[in-house]
Amino acid sequence: QVQLVESGGGLAQAGGSLRLSCAASGNIFDITTMAWYRQAPGKQREWVARIMSSGTTNYADSVKGRFTITKDNAKNTVYLQMNSLKSEDTAVYICNVARKSALDLWGQGTQVTVSS
Repeated sequence: QVQLVESGGGLAQAGGSLRLSCAASGNIFDITTMAWYRQAPGKQREWVARIMSSGTTNYADSVKGRFTITKDNAKNTVYLQMNSLKSEDTAVYICNVARKSALDLWGQGTQVTVSS
């Protein structure tokens, strides 16, 4: 019943910006962490950013200073603001939600393509 739906992906030029959204389809009240991962063709999935229930954030070194993760608890939505995009950021971006007393939720992913 509960699932995650990502949106906001698309094509951007190097140096540009995109804003990704990930919304839960149902009401969830036991979220501990919300995060973004990405996976490029032929490469392993890598962690990008996370935000705790307290609001504390963490970022991978490759995106620190360029990406910002935020959330809207009322909407059960997490966002990823991506600035100063590089061609290396091209990947499928996947949303993850960790819960205290339930299985983690994973989205289907949204494609981000950055051209030089």
